[in-house]
Amino acid sequence: MPDAGVLDAALLGVLGLLVGSFLNVVIHRLPKMMELRWAAECAELHPPVDPGQQAQSAEPAPFNLVVPRSRCPHCGHSIRWFENIPVLSYLVLRGKCRSCAAPISLRYPLVELVGAALFAWCGWNWGLTAEALAWCGFSAAVLALACIDWDTTLLPDDITLPLLWAGLCAAGLRLTDTALPDALWGTVAGYLSLWLVYWAFKLVTGKEGMGYGDFKLFAAFGAWFGWQALIPVILMASVVGAIVGIAIKLLGQLREGGYVPFGPFLAVAGLTSMIFGPTAIVSIIGL
Repeated sequence: MPDAGVLDAALLGVLGLLVGSFLNVVIHRLPKMMELRWAAECAELHPPVDPGQQAQSAEPAPFNLVVPRSRCPHCGHSIRWFENIPVLSYLVLRGKCRSCAAPISLRYPLVELVGAALFAWCGWNWGLTAEALAWCGFSAAVLALACIDWDTTLLPDDITLPLLWAGLCAAGLRLTDTALPDALWGTVAGYLSLWLVYWAFKLVTGKEGMGYGDFKLFAAFGAWFGWQALIPVILMASVVGAIVGIAIKLLGQLREGGYVPFGPFLAVAGLTSMIFGPTAIVSIIGL
C-alpha cells in the first residue's frame, strides 16, 4: 500500500495540474479584462459628443475567464478539450498548434508543472486537510500574480486583495501557524513599509520605484506569515531581484524605461517562506 503522504501529494498534485491550466487562462485574460474595464470607464466619463455615434456603438463581445473559448492567437483555431490536457497535450502536439503548427509557449506547461509541484508539496506537508487547501490557494494566487506582473507590471486587486483577506481569515480559523494579532499587524506593517519606501524614493528622485500592487502583495504576506516574516521576505526578494536585474542588464534585455517588476521576486520569497519557513530565508541568502 502506498504511504498516505505520497497519496495525498499525488492527489493534490493532479489538482495542481488542473488549477495550473486554469491559471494560464487567468494570466492571459485578466490583464486584458482590466484594460477593457478601464476603457469602458473612460468611455462613461468621456462619452461621444454626437449622440448618434453613441447609439451606434456596438455592444462589445463578452470577454472573461470563461468566454470566448481559447483559440490559437496565430490562426484562430478553437482549442478542443483533448488539446487542453495539462502538460500531456503539449507533449503530444510537440509544442505546436494542431492547425497551423505555430509554436506554443513553453510557459504553459511550466505553469502547470509548478502548480502541480506546489500543490503536491502542500499535500505532502499537511495531508488532505483544510490547511493544505488554504496553502494551495495561496500558491495558486502567488503563482498567477508573479506571471502577470512579469508580463504587464500589474498586480491586480482581483487577486491581491482576496489573498490578503484569505490570509487574515486563515489565521483567524487557525489554518496557519500565524496568530491573528500577528497576521493583522503583519498586514499593516507590510503595506505601510513599502508605502513609505515608495514615497521616500519618489520625493528624492521624482520617480516611482514600485507600484501600489507591491504594497498589497507584501501586506498579504504579512497576513499569511505574520509581521515577523516581513524582513526575511523583503531581504530575499531584494537580493533575488538585484541578481536577476543585473543579469538582465548585462544581457541587454532590459525593457523600455529600464524597469524590472518587483512582484515576481516578492512571489519567490513568499513561496520560499511557505516551503522552508521565513526564518530559513536568512540562511538561504547567506545572511
